[in-house]
Amino acid sequence: MSTAEQKRRKNQLAPRREPVQARARERARQILDTTGRLLEQVGLNDLTTILIAKELGVSVGSVYHYFPNKHAILYAMGEQWLASLTERLDELAASELEQLSLEAFLDELLELWLSVYREQRGLLPLVQAMWGIPELHELDERHDELVINHLVAMFERLGFACPPNEANRLARATLETCHAILLVIVNQQGVRAQRTRDDLSRMLMVLLEPHRNESRPSGLDDVEAP
Repeated sequence: MSTAEQKRRKNQLAPRREPVQARARERARQILDTTGRLLEQVGLNDLTTILIAKELGVSVGSVYHYFPNKHAILYAMGEQWLASLTERLDELAASELEQLSLEAFLDELLELWLSVYREQRGLLPLVQAMWGIPELHELDERHDELVINHLVAMFERLGFACPPNEANRLARATLETCHAILLVIVNQQGVRAQRTRDDLSRMLMVLLEPHRNESRPSGLDDVEAP
């Protein structure tokens, strides 16, 4: 997709107006919160602006006053989710990672990561929308880039000495593994959720531990370092 087309689509999803007054900001927040709750109840396909307005007890025109369509609301929710994820990853990056064992790092990473997933209402349908709706693909790409860049930087501080292309591969594998299983954990409770989280931690240890102090992984002799 061309840059011009990306810009056009993003403009279509832009809020009607940026809320300035406290009352307007509160109404925009209510629309996003209500949409998240409805996503959990009716799913993505049955979600409509009419349903959102009915749940809020306002006219559809009042919703359109802030967002031009359903996809714009989902886009705003996705941006909100990415902002929360960025904040938590930055928080972890600001800690003394060099002093942590890999196991301790993974424990803190999963705790922060899982908290973001649990806080977002309607996360699974939202993620499906980011992947499946062309207007929201940019959010999916930003999500992957955000997490991978943070993980690569953190791996380096933890003592991973592998080439950039290998660090990127490990970061993507970590992202895909965590993303899939965290979406399962948020729908579990109690002991079941904890056991799945423990399984995820063990999988990541198996994936990452052999590479922590490896400068050039075996089997990559024919791959030029960038």
